[in-house]
Amino acid sequence: RWSPSPKTSEGLMVSWVDSHCHVFMLDDPLAAVDRAAKVGIEWMLVPGVDLETSLQARQIAEKRPERVLWAAGLHPHDAQRWEEERSRIAALALEAAAVGEVGLDFYRNLSPQDAQRKAFRDQVQLAADLDKPVIVHTRDSFSDVYEILGEADLGEKAVLHCWTGGPRWTKRFRALGTTFSFAGPVTYTTGDAVRRGAAAAPPERTLVETDSPYLAPEPFRGETNRPELTRYNGAMLAEIWDMPEVDVARMSAENAARVFGSPRG
Repeated sequence: RWSPSPKTSEGLMVSWVDSHCHVFMLDDPLAAVDRAAKVGIEWMLVPGVDLETSLQARQIAEKRPERVLWAAGLHPHDAQRWEEERSRIAALALEAAAVGEVGLDFYRNLSPQDAQRKAFRDQVQLAADLDKPVIVHTRDSFSDVYEILGEADLGEKAVLHCWTGGPRWTKRFRALGTTFSFAGPVTYTTGDAVRRGAAAAPPERTLVETDSPYLAPEPFRGETNRPELTRYNGAMLAEIWDMPEVDVARMSAENAARVFGSPRG
């Protein structure tokens, strides 16, 4: 199997940004950050999925301030806990780079859909009030997410994490000015619709992520994902866009820094 390297086949040094990874779920989060740095991951953004993990994400960023940004939010799976956690998550969001991971998941429906919509709307409003990005989980819920983000009018500060929409939905969200972020599914043999969606996404508003520890790219599918595999997803975008890999790395890193800021200042 191809081993990730900071260099392309042309010998060019490439630096990537992993715009979404839950390294607090890995066995040794700080070691994961350090390993990623050795293979050209310049920095990463670590979003929480509830109060506890948002605090964990902040702690990781405090220990690797030059490598990690963090976000605070409540995932739709736990939307029923929103009233319980909202005040502390809102306080954390003041410090964080973004609000997230938030959104709607009508595939698993681990919280009632009305509770998901309420928590999502409130957290989108929180991001708007703070003038910060919001990191959005969307599964079997494109229409509702489109409606809520359309009302908020956040433009590129609405980041569609692990985007899996096909061309039709990509074009609709593109018109809202959103930012798209692509993870492992863009590499999968079953990912043709995702790749066609990526072809419709504007490179100047696109990020690359791993969603570690989930969704490892081909040829590691089914294994524990980790930030150093970011390049596989970026390399697929380069192929889709017929663009040099080094340009995708540079552009996606610039996009991430523009949307989230950078730990490098």
